[in-house]
Amino acid sequence: MMPLLLLLTLTGAFALAPLNAQAERVWDNELKRYLTEQEMSLAEVFLTEEEAVKLMFPKSERVRRELLNLPQDKKALIESRIGWKFPEESFEVYIGETGTHIDGYALVQNTIGKHKPMTYMVGVDAHGLVSNVELLTFREARGSEVRTKRFNVQYEGKSVLDPVRINKDIINISGATMSVRSMTAGIKRVLVLVDEFYLKPQGRGSDTVTAQKTEKGFFKSIFGN
Repeated sequence: MMPLLLLLTLTGAFALAPLNAQAERVWDNELKRYLTEQEMSLAEVFLTEEEAVKLMFPKSERVRRELLNLPQDKKALIESRIGWKFPEESFEVYIGETGTHIDGYALVQNTIGKHKPMTYMVGVDAHGLVSNVELLTFREARGSEVRTKRFNVQYEGKSVLDPVRINKDIINISGATMSVRSMTAGIKRVLVLVDEFYLKPQGRGSDTVTAQKTEKGFFKSIFGN
């Protein structure tokens, strides 16, 4: 009986709606109860993807979009650098340009908050620094404070060489810890993706910056100030 039920569940059989509804029940440890159907179906939309792109590149002459495919070895490298595994094997990247100059990059991220994924866009300038963060869709009952500039402005200017971690260089929001962790993890991933696929090939990645800092430190130790 179990293999049949499993097969029907995986194929989305609506005949088992009562069983599926029961399987969808999610317990909230803080509320000490199961989330209601209304809470589970929440989806507050703040911005469309097109609107967010305009906010990312307000001065760019044009914005092009390309698909970034991750070979398995490169995906493993990204996961190693950020410290967690993810299922995505490709990302859409928006690239803002003015003349022959690249203004920056922007990627949409979907990372799990407390129970469901939140959708947001992260902008990174041509130097590899976070330029903007905008929340597009929030699907939880609580934690949408991460959309406010008072909170997410602290990501601006962060680079791949920064920790970008809650309670390290990112201040938490009481009652929205999972949302903060989710957004922080996605922003770190974007920084590493841009670093590996766009900045390093241009000789402007973290490896170059680290080497320059090491070199400056070496000569400073020899010659002093």
